[in-house]
Amino acid sequence: MNSAAIFVDVQNVYYTTRQAFGARFDYNAFWAWASERFNIESARAYAIASHDPKQRQFHHILRGIGFDVQLKPFIQRSDGSAKGDWDVGIALDVFEMASDVENVILLSGDGDFEVLVDRIQQRFGSRVTVVGVADLTANHLIEAANEFVAIEEPFLIGAR
Repeated sequence: MNSAAIFVDVQNVYYTTRQAFGARFDYNAFWAWASERFNIESARAYAIASHDPKQRQFHHILRGIGFDVQLKPFIQRSDGSAKGDWDVGIALDVFEMASDVENVILLSGDGDFEVLVDRIQQRFGSRVTVVGVADLTANHLIEAANEFVAIEEPFLIGAR
């Protein structure tokens, strides 16, 4: 089996599956799918730190599945705006790890990652699989990937 590194934009996956399906993403089903296809060398899930017991339990569940959970504080600015995305951190980690594996699996529909996908394909010859909600994933990100896997059944819990 080919080696792979997994990078999950937890906020993006959460909000897009909720918006499109009124459901949650099934990380266990995804892990089973990925581990059948690849030798998983590394798996990171990027989330926002929280004192909410449910969120902390969710992070613990991700660790139990096999993800290295990276946490960043949610920043509430004095003007009322907020910041809590991991785009730069994800991009740096993907770029640093891409040369160590044959496949990069990116769970996000964020079109900002198109440049990253193009760059690691060119620089390292990496194959990139993007996993996202089809209607909410940027078309140019889908086109840049070697493979696009749509989040739908069986990767959903509680779909309407």
